[in-house]
Amino acid sequence: MMQPVVIDVETQFSFREVGGFIPSKLKISVAGIYDYASDKYMAFTERELSEYFKYLENASLIIGFNHISFDLPVLSPYYLGDLSKFPTLDLLTYVEKNIGFRLSLDDLIRETLGEKKTGHGLMAIEYFRANEMEKLKKYCLSDVELTRKLFEYGQKNGAIYYKNASGRQKIPVDWKNQNVKSSQINLTMPW
Repeated sequence: MMQPVVIDVETQFSFREVGGFIPSKLKISVAGIYDYASDKYMAFTERELSEYFKYLENASLIIGFNHISFDLPVLSPYYLGDLSKFPTLDLLTYVEKNIGFRLSLDDLIRETLGEKKTGHGLMAIEYFRANEMEKLKKYCLSDVELTRKLFEYGQKNGAIYYKNASGRQKIPVDWKNQNVKSSQINLTMPW
């Protein structure tokens, strides 16, 4: 039975370095994944992306945080098929659609889970440039784990939370059946 995956990617360059919001020019340093089928967290370098794509191709659902606007467009130059055809659940897109504005992953996990991110994307670029690949992989997989926890919390409780000037605010979510969604997609590879 096909199962979902949770993803996150880190890049070699910042938007400032590539001349603006052009995700396809950022280049992958590390791509992280949690695979529900094997119950494993894995990190793949740029050279290992062909293995990473096998998990995406066989997933019933790709779960991420801002992965429709960021992660998948960054991965796109490495993939011969069309990543936009894969079944996805973007937690940020879901939140923005339901409350009318964007929140950071850190804002949501702090209020929902009482946890916090271990760093930020620019730190990941520094790790890459210093060839500190184990630190980079650990950082990326930490974001994958936090995204997974946020998804599972929402799935179990029907809501996630954020804080504003008025206090703790509830965001109702309907993610209950997301783990069993079957994919009707054909693989997009040309052969």
